[in-house]
Amino acid sequence: MDPIKTLRSRTVVMPRTNIDTDQIIPGRFLTTTTKEGLGAQLFADWRYDAAGAPIPDFVLNRPESQGCAILVAGRNVGCGSSREHAPWALYDWGFRAVVSTEIADIFRNNSLKNGLLPVIVDEETHGWLVANPGAEITIDLESTTLRLPTGRTATFPVEAFARYCLLNGIDETGYLLGQDAKIAAFEARHVA
Repeated sequence: MDPIKTLRSRTVVMPRTNIDTDQIIPGRFLTTTTKEGLGAQLFADWRYDAAGAPIPDFVLNRPESQGCAILVAGRNVGCGSSREHAPWALYDWGFRAVVSTEIADIFRNNSLKNGLLPVIVDEETHGWLVANPGAEITIDLESTTLRLPTGRTATFPVEAFARYCLLNGIDETGYLLGQDAKIAAFEARHVA
């Protein structure tokens, strides 16, 4: 996964509340163990009609959504069952951050472990984002701030270890592998 230090992008706004993981990536697509290609099924039941054709007015099918790396969602995004496929699908589509006033715990943790930054903001900041779809905003992970084009900033919480991993573009396994020399030195000092 790519390191995240600063994200500057236009936003895709999907203000629905309680967007659950089965809506993000329907269960019928969970048979894969690879992340590649899941972006094509992202929000499949909302994005495509019964014949599989794109629904033109769905937000991800609109030309202005292409290339956007930040999804602004309604309250309680990522609720429902635990599935890493949900952040995988968002990441594969091109999103690098999800912004909301409330993000479900398991989804938030799965996102952090898979290179997708969950950003929880206050109601006023969220309201501005919803009212201004496509606005270019900046998310700075180093300072944990989100900056609106108006100059207003909002801080957001992120756990220190997850922040370190995202800043360095590694997951937990990558972090442990990076500690190999220290682990070997410790084991050499503590021979059984």
